[in-house]
Amino acid sequence: MSEIPWPSLPYSRRGALRLGGRVLTGAALAGLAATGAVRSVAASTSSGGGLLERPLRIGYLPITDASTLLVAYERGLLAEAGIDAERPVLFRSWDSLAQALTTDQVDVVHMLMPMALQLRIAKKAPLKVVAWGHTNGSALTVAPRITDVAQLAGFQVAIPFWWSVHNVLLQRMLAAAGLKAVTGKPSAAAGTVGLLVMSPADMVPALQAGSIAGFVVADPFSALAEAGGAGHVLRFLGDVWKDHACCAVTVREDLATRHPEATTALVTSVVKAQQWLSGHRAQGARTLGPTGFLPQPVKAIDKVFTRTAAAYRDVLRHPAWQGQRLGFSAFPAASYTASLVELMDRTTVDGDTSFLSGLTGAAAHRELVDDRFATQALSAAGLPLVRSRKELIAP
Repeated sequence: MSEIPWPSLPYSRRGALRLGGRVLTGAALAGLAATGAVRSVAASTSSGGGLLERPLRIGYLPITDASTLLVAYERGLLAEAGIDAERPVLFRSWDSLAQALTTDQVDVVHMLMPMALQLRIAKKAPLKVVAWGHTNGSALTVAPRITDVAQLAGFQVAIPFWWSVHNVLLQRMLAAAGLKAVTGKPSAAAGTVGLLVMSPADMVPALQAGSIAGFVVADPFSALAEAGGAGHVLRFLGDVWKDHACCAVTVREDLATRHPEATTALVTSVVKAQQWLSGHRAQGARTLGPTGFLPQPVKAIDKVFTRTAAAYRDVLRHPAWQGQRLGFSAFPAASYTASLVELMDRTTVDGDTSFLSGLTGAAAHRELVDDRFATQALSAAGLPLVRSRKELIAP
């Protein structure tokens, strides 16, 4: 198998929870400082600089979940909407990305929905989810010898973060197979599976080396594992929870409250990027790979956008859901947030879950999500608003 082009990074189960004790990577801080980006958001609609008096700062992880934000920048959709934006800054871990947003190093990121909820409710972080950037786009990838979830008993499976849809849905699949997730050493006799927080870049090599039996994470890492023979997709998460939002477009709260026009323009750009990607799937990888936004091989990125249900007929249980490929939907449905809160309350994590006690889905949605901007953007584009939907979850 060829070397994964995204550098391997250290990871820690407990360290991933301690956002307050972590700082940005030196490279990310240096890049922000060099552009003079470490400043608070300030309004100016008359300075001639667009909707903000200085460029918008975007942070992202190099995964396909970031596609719509990256395409909005690369194709000039943000500029067309009146927003001057700096080139998006690449971060190497979820905790460093969250740290950057909560400490005013960047203005907007794509963030794991459970992570955003935990930061907002438990930590009172100044952030708001203003739209979904995508749906689906993740998979449970396992070693070649594994053909059933039940065979994971006694082994370790890697997840990208405790507060992630990946962890939530992995544990639903394990429970459906009669297994239990643990944060310590797993036991085949006890029917337990050990969970390990790991950098996505380390997952394919770890699977190939046999130190883990599988991993569940955003793409294109399942495609990389398939291409190198390290493993195969056992389940797509979009085939477990139909059209779920792994990540959401998340902004600093002061951007949403003090600059509603700029926030609407941002979400409008995301919606346009979704429309373009939906109609130009074959071009998505060529837009994101050669430009340097995503460092993985273009062929692997392309597979994420163009996978067909027919090619995975032996994997998909609900082929009509099209859960095998990255999807696009912008409106942050309250029913999804409510189901997510319920599932998180039943999910094992290595950390404090007390903030979930007594938390209702409706209260969580009101506190975390501001859907005004998606409503305006979708209405202006003549696209439907799916305010209420039936959440289909079938582990």
